[in-house]
Amino acid sequence: MNEKKDTLIIMPAYNEEASIGTFLEKLLSAGVTDYADILVINDASSDSTEQILMEKKIAHLSHPFNLGYGTALQSGYKYAVKEGYSYVIQIDSDGQHDVANVDLIHECLVTEHDGKKTPDLVIGSRFLDGSVSFKISWAKKIAIHFFRTVIRRECKQKITDPTSGLQGLSYPVFEYYSHFGNFDNNYPDSNMIIQMALLGFQIQEIPAIMHKRTSGRSMHFGILNPMIYVLVMLLSTTNIYLRYKYHLLPIPEINKGGPKSYEN
Repeated sequence: MNEKKDTLIIMPAYNEEASIGTFLEKLLSAGVTDYADILVINDASSDSTEQILMEKKIAHLSHPFNLGYGTALQSGYKYAVKEGYSYVIQIDSDGQHDVANVDLIHECLVTEHDGKKTPDLVIGSRFLDGSVSFKISWAKKIAIHFFRTVIRRECKQKITDPTSGLQGLSYPVFEYYSHFGNFDNNYPDSNMIIQMALLGFQIQEIPAIMHKRTSGRSMHFGILNPMIYVLVMLLSTTNIYLRYKYHLLPIPEINKGGPKSYEN
């Protein structure tokens, strides 16, 4: 990273040697480095993922142990806070999220429309007009339908794709996520959307282009993992709902300011 931009693209990676090199080439060719820096969080990959990052001179953090997807994301948030970024865009390193999404999310994060405040959190949705996606698993279908209903009834918001990991975050969001206890280190998914909606953050969805994974293995592979995912999400969402809806536990203060390096 030479001249730092105000946006950081974070990419968690675990054993993605088959896809990450090609995906990074597409990302760089798309011109995102005109306004954003890129950081890959290598979650103790046992393949050549880190070697590829070093060969391509891509900035990265490497965990000494495999700590999971959520912890990898939180490492990126902590880095973004420390380095004074104003926005974070998180995108998968396996190529499922098309690089064209990055420009659209960035524009939505930084551009006011009709005098309205820019959103705090932007979600790339597979289910809006103009989106492109692939067939999803039965576990995902069940989770999406259930959490759509929960968000609509309890948070009074319509979110079509509450399990999407393709997101753009303003400083107050990722700064809040960076603190211990404010982010799910196992399955940060619709539970985090519900949390931020209950906290009053403005959430906006935009159409996204997503592709089927062509290499590697999803964390929801097999029969048992999807069942565990649904169970954990139910428990996590119940905990978050009780905490943030009824204030059964203290709620940390939200930093509504911007990063110190960008303050006047």
